[in-house]
Amino acid sequence: MSLDWIYYAISWILLTWHSAWDAIGVPVGAVLGTNWAWILSIVFLVVTVRVILFPVFVKQIKSQRAMQALQPKVKELQEKHKGDRETLQKEMMELYRKEKANPLMGCLPMFLQIPVFLGLFHVLRRLDPGKSENNKTLYGWAVEQFNSASSAKLFTAPIAGKFGSTADELAALNANGTTVKVIAGILVLVMMGTTYLTSRQMILKTGWAEDPQQRMVQRLMLYGIPLSLLVSGSIFPIGVIIYWVTNNLFTLGQQQWVLRKFPPLVTANTKATATKAGARGPVQPAKAGGGLFGRKPAAQVPAEPVAPKVAGPKPGARPVNPKKSRPAKRQG
Repeated sequence: MSLDWIYYAISWILLTWHSAWDAIGVPVGAVLGTNWAWILSIVFLVVTVRVILFPVFVKQIKSQRAMQALQPKVKELQEKHKGDRETLQKEMMELYRKEKANPLMGCLPMFLQIPVFLGLFHVLRRLDPGKSENNKTLYGWAVEQFNSASSAKLFTAPIAGKFGSTADELAALNANGTTVKVIAGILVLVMMGTTYLTSRQMILKTGWAEDPQQRMVQRLMLYGIPLSLLVSGSIFPIGVIIYWVTNNLFTLGQQQWVLRKFPPLVTANTKATATKAGARGPVQPAKAGGGLFGRKPAAQVPAEPVAPKVAGPKPGARPVNPKKSRPAKRQG
């Protein structure tokens, strides 16, 4: 299947934003060795995509809440069918179907962004000033726009350059190999760090899943993907890494807003996760354990202790002689 429609869509968004930044006076030439109009075009490509995918993100949060609410039932099934993995999987699939929860929904926004990532990767990889004019006008580009983008830089490193660029590729981009490696290497490390933090942020709030499949997905998101970027990041153009880092920062902000506005259910599993992560104390649910507006019911408020009457005589009372209350000794 041809992916040209993706390349046309990505090119159109990039060129539209670039025209907008030109219109409002963002410098076309390099400032601090950076062509900010093209950098901002990539950043706002992220904003455009995330606005389009916001309804999917809301569904992702709802699905994660549903999965979290099902954790006690999942744990019961695990104890009931311990040692019978096949039956356990069938029972859990039936539970998810009945409760309309999808374990894979948490990865859906990421999967939907893969075509955008591939489209941007392809478009930026084509930015070779040595191409013929016919190739420069593919996907709706004008020759002038193509030449401008192919010479765009971030701190003197071309956005089409990558850590693993060959000498011929660097020569075509008129780029310094050391500068490209330094800028690309720093961005790859930032990409790995922000990718890790996006997963860690969600796990700290929702806790590790009881479902083995869900836990495996969480570990893959937390550790596997960031580590894979150490290798794959060397073939990503700098512009693509800028897209990835911006997308991660957008995700961190969006998740923080959603988790603060709609705090997830707090379970023992969540508390254990927070404690392992170095939290000072167990996580407490917002407004939990109380009545309306989070106030404690009167029955839960302990009454003040009342001193026993025998603690001492009342003021003004005559002292009681304890000897009188004892039986007299019998004289032997």
